[in-house]
Amino acid sequence: MIPAGDNTMNPSAVRSGGEILVRQLMINGVRRVFMVAGESFLPCIDSLYAHRDEISTVSFRQEGGAAYAAEAHGKLTGEPGICFVTRGPGATNASIGVHTAYQDGTPMILFVGQIGSDTVERDCFQEVDYRRMFGSMSKWVASIDRTDRIPEYIARAFQVARSGRPGPVVLALPEDVLWGQASVPDVLPGARAHAHPAPAEITRLAELLAQAERPFMIVGGAGWTDEALAKMRGFAERFDLPVGVSWRRLECFDNRHPNFAGHVGYGMDRKLAKRMEDSDLLLAVCTRLDEPTTEGYVHVTSPVPRQTLVHIHPDPNELGRVYRAELAMVADPTGFSTAVTSLSPKATPRWAGAARTANGEYQATLKPGPMPGETNLAEISASLRDRLPKDACITLGAGNFALFPHRFLQFSGLGTQASPVCGAMGYGLPGAIAAKLAFPERVVICYAGDGCFQMTMQELGTAAQSKLGIVILVFNNGMWGTIRQHQEREYPARVFGLSLTNPDFATLVRAYGGHGETVAQTPDFMPAFERALAFAERESMPALIEVQYDPNGITPDTTLAAVRDAALARASA
Repeated sequence: MIPAGDNTMNPSAVRSGGEILVRQLMINGVRRVFMVAGESFLPCIDSLYAHRDEISTVSFRQEGGAAYAAEAHGKLTGEPGICFVTRGPGATNASIGVHTAYQDGTPMILFVGQIGSDTVERDCFQEVDYRRMFGSMSKWVASIDRTDRIPEYIARAFQVARSGRPGPVVLALPEDVLWGQASVPDVLPGARAHAHPAPAEITRLAELLAQAERPFMIVGGAGWTDEALAKMRGFAERFDLPVGVSWRRLECFDNRHPNFAGHVGYGMDRKLAKRMEDSDLLLAVCTRLDEPTTEGYVHVTSPVPRQTLVHIHPDPNELGRVYRAELAMVADPTGFSTAVTSLSPKATPRWAGAARTANGEYQATLKPGPMPGETNLAEISASLRDRLPKDACITLGAGNFALFPHRFLQFSGLGTQASPVCGAMGYGLPGAIAAKLAFPERVVICYAGDGCFQMTMQELGTAAQSKLGIVILVFNNGMWGTIRQHQEREYPARVFGLSLTNPDFATLVRAYGGHGETVAQTPDFMPAFERALAFAERESMPALIEVQYDPNGITPDTTLAAVRDAALARASA
């Protein structure tokens, strides 16, 4: 952060819009930006060059990858990920990262180069109305139309992106504003506000806990800190609460903790789903009870749940959106975790031992089962669980392959996992790039399916150019697996439009100067992984293992053949 005595605080200093903007980023603690260059924001690029020792700029091959990386940075660090893209096509490419940040509650700021103010509304070259385009998938969209207001807009952008339920902000940058000059003081960062429950709400929570017989707590959402997570662990321990994490928020509670009950969402263990259904008090802490977490709003019915629901969330608009809660609190992770430090049971809870039972059921799910073919993805993930350091960071895209690391890996806390809650494909590789830049000392592993990987595989060039020693696991079954499962369930034996003719992924990464291997049998995986990790750490370059497996092994619990046979039996009944 720039000290207050720096000459940037001098209102008499005349600076370009690009210089004012980049200095404002530095004041807000930004040390890295993700970018695909464009002529529409050249003054910003020139200022980034001038301050290249203070802010590193990571150049991506496509704006979708840059926006994904910015989102992953926000998710992993809690600080807004910063992305610069050009107007029109650049902004539309980057929209996938903005949508991910919005649905996932991730702090992010997207800067979009824009046409000059003198040509607005002429449908000129690459003109887009960004307020209309991004209005429904961001917390705030604006165009900075005066050079002397840049500090005001940037200060507000950081405040909005971080506050309440975090999310993305989109700011358009007209060319004339960036090229323009102004004498204007910078704006220092504002204090971060935290929403706290009212004392009466905490009293009511204590009453509901005293009345409960089968409580269950789900932790998730964004905005957590290590301190807040530690306080939630203490709360769970004092009340002997079984704790699940919401869909793709596995970093929100230590998976090795004796109170951990499992990952609540698509593909969850049936005992865990029943525990949630049968609970008489459901504590949803800073998480949305969204479609994946409830498996289609089944285990928690809308609008009135069968469970007594206590819903804590930093966004008041989320409370009551889908479910009527017996007790609704507007609070963020810091505010709620601090408030419950005052709570302790007055007697041994009547559900004593439930956490131990739930954890035992979770532990049973960690044992790999059989899979068709020569490669068992469950065994591979279980072997990685035993091999990786606890602070390793795993990034995942979307697809059925992700069910295996979700089930068999274990995550210890913040910064150990990043995946798109919204299910956007292509996330894993840009996410791994952001993770390795944020945590260069950590082991960073990307999980990707063959289809998922090919949506952003050009970012191998970014990883190689940035000298990043990441390990990429590409799980190749030659098809769009998730859609195949749905197709077999709804239209059995009528498979269409789902096969993939893939490149030799191992050869591809070698073309970028990395290390590549192909594995087609389970025993061959760990030796290949050790070689890949050693290369990545020694050479600071990406390594990739293509894992070929039988497409019939669609999830940890079923096969495509079983899905198809069940659908055919229903059709003939």
